[in-house]
Amino acid sequence: MGSGLVLICDEDRLLTELLEHRLGQRGYRTMVAHDGGEALASLARRPPDAVIMESMLAVHDGHELLREIRGSDRLKDLPVIVLSARKQDRDIVRALEMGASDYLTKPFILDELVARLARLMRRRVA
Repeated sequence: MGSGLVLICDEDRLLTELLEHRLGQRGYRTMVAHDGGEALASLARRPPDAVIMESMLAVHDGHELLREIRGSDRLKDLPVIVLSARKQDRDIVRALEMGASDYLTKPFILDELVARLARLMRRRVA
């Protein structure tokens, strides 16, 4: 079972509800943002233990959000999983080079996402 607070950032409300439910079943607490601006505000108010985010977001896109996270002394080591419909190699490589901890393409296997999150959070604690 997991623990910790996870920020889920995606414009797809059905997906964020699904992730909230599954992560809650696994012992995680969640907060949700539906665009990059909401995510930045959430990060400033209450830094989570990990972030799951789409790369294509309104207000601030995922790359801008990732740049903000990695540029912050307080957040720079935060595990960030990019969950995106972008499947091209260049998109995946760009996100990883910008500091994404992991990258999954949509559609994805929900239990795989949870397992990757748990792995990243264990590494952060160790």
